Amino acid sequence: MPGLADVERVALACTLCPLSEGRTTVVFGEGDPGAGLMIVGEGPGREEDLQGRPFVGRSGQLLDRLLEEEAGLARKQVYIANVVKCRPPGNRDPLPEEISACRPYLDQQVDLIGPRVVLTLGNFATRALLGTTEGISRLRGRSYPFGGRDAVLVPTFHPAAALRGGGEVMAKMRADFVRARQSLERGGSRGHP
Repeated sequence: MPGLADVERVALACTLCPLSEGRTTVVFGEGDPGAGLMIVGEGPGREEDLQGRPFVGRSGQLLDRLLEEEAGLARKQVYIANVVKCRPPGNRDPLPEEISACRPYLDQQVDLIGPRVVLTLGNFATRALLGTTEGISRLRGRSYPFGGRDAVLVPTFHPAAALRGGGEVMAKMRADFVRARQSLERGGSRGHP
């Protein structure tokens, strides 16, 4: 079975969808490859595309703060990835065919890292990993069994939504990060309301 570095090497040369034509760099993911908590967002933005790292702009600063304050974790203690590895033009939402083209990379990341808890940020990551069309507002607030093993998925809003939406969204995100921490402390097992 290939390792994470092997999967990344393939992803760095990927041309499976048109997003590859406009990227500066592939944003594969980063963090602890043995992390108990994996965070999955939707796709790189401008800063991420330039630096080749996930969540490095304002949303990333908020993510780092929430991780530290509510989960008691530093960024280097988790693994962070996105559903799509190349920036959609103009920061638009990723298209279904783009998500589908990138999905094998994300699936391999999840399999190789083997997190006990996956925290999804926003609609696209949550829908992709839960296989649903429900929106994040309905799905957040609980955890879900994930991946056919003793792991859970905790959905929350994308940090950009908190930057736009203010206090109410932020309070819900804080609660979701606490839920992720509690699930991690329990060892992942089973979904809990």
